[in-house]
Amino acid sequence: MQEGVRLRAGERGAGRRAGRSGDVTGGRPLGVREGAGRHGRVPQHELCPSSGASKGDIREKVWDYLEASGLAEFPRPVHHRIPNFKGAPHAATRLLGLEEFKAANTVKINPDAPQKNARFLTLEARKTLLVPTPRLRSGLFNKIVPPPGATKETLRICATSQGIKEYSVPVGLDGKARVDLVVVGSVAVSEKGWRIGKGEGYADMEYAMMVSMGAVTEDTPVITIVHDCQVVDIAEELLGDHDLTIDYILTPTRTIKTNCKRPKPHGILWHKVSYEMLGKIPILKSLRYKEKQAGKDVTLQDEQPDLANASKSAALNGKAMDGNTRPQASMGSAQAGQQYVESDSLSPRLEGSGTVTTVYVGNIPPNLRVSELKCALREFRAAPLRVSWQGAQHRAFLDYKDKATAESAVSSLKGLSLGGNTLRVELAKNQRNKGQVEINSQT
Repeated sequence: MQEGVRLRAGERGAGRRAGRSGDVTGGRPLGVREGAGRHGRVPQHELCPSSGASKGDIREKVWDYLEASGLAEFPRPVHHRIPNFKGAPHAATRLLGLEEFKAANTVKINPDAPQKNARFLTLEARKTLLVPTPRLRSGLFNKIVPPPGATKETLRICATSQGIKEYSVPVGLDGKARVDLVVVGSVAVSEKGWRIGKGEGYADMEYAMMVSMGAVTEDTPVITIVHDCQVVDIAEELLGDHDLTIDYILTPTRTIKTNCKRPKPHGILWHKVSYEMLGKIPILKSLRYKEKQAGKDVTLQDEQPDLANASKSAALNGKAMDGNTRPQASMGSAQAGQQYVESDSLSPRLEGSGTVTTVYVGNIPPNLRVSELKCALREFRAAPLRVSWQGAQHRAFLDYKDKATAESAVSSLKGLSLGGNTLRVELAKNQRNKGQVEINSQT
């Protein structure tokens, strides 16, 4: 097999063997199917980079060809996107022929344009539709909830990007979502089920997060919808252990069952996650904290060498907490309703006079202890100068040395979930001088 990428635009004689939607053709090296019209006929040399082609090379070849051949659809240009293409709505109808789709109750489909008809067909079949939030900025899923008595035209609107905004409700980390079928977009995919996305890793991360949440299992089918020209040979050495693999490929002319044996990701690979990614995807912070509490190794890609050993890091954190939070843990468990203020000895103290900047933390669950909050603050590198705890009011106030540090803490803690609640974290509306002990209410 060539190591680069070779076009598999169709199967010779496919018209005689696969005349109806839902027929499944197996995977083997295929030539260009003559007479495929706009859906299939592509000169093979167009998508045939030299040996050793990278993922980036393959993406550029596919994007360039879709644009140059007139197969690309809005939004244009298709570069750096999951590309929309002529025939995408028809390719999506092949879902209706899959037993896995018929049996599914809950379907997760990405929000890109080529999957719009797949989203509509899912809603029309009265299945639960989950759509990932854009770039995972505000959570993992949105559940699309059409209005009562929605017509077919209304369902089509619900399937659009605007409809997703207007007719969706968020599904939180603790929403206990169960996904029966996953539909993702691709830039390129091989008949063996090896997939290349647009290069940002969101589909792979979405799947890994679903594994972490218990929303999918290794048996959950994964489907992609692409143009025939996006089905190419991909060298196995290009794949990493984080790459999502595909079980079914739907094109305008074929349904391909890949019989892929390569394992899907078993969860989040924390050693490949950076602090920058944690900042961009807030829900990752909550998942990381949850997995750390369960005893898993959550060492990040760019953590310092002395923290690379997870057990050593845990031991150091434990010692620090022993000396710093034992009085609070006792008070937090026995007198959770009382207000008290305690300085954090792990953070530098303010010198001289001036003002601190206070961060409000709300929606604290009633059974949470202050020691658990402080442990999370250290985990997310947001340890304050002082914690002012108001357990009975389900809130706390954190003092930082200046506004920049406080804003950084808010960013780090955004989306954090403790004890089943997603915390509300923001700058306090009423700031106070560092010498004051009275805590202003957050309205």
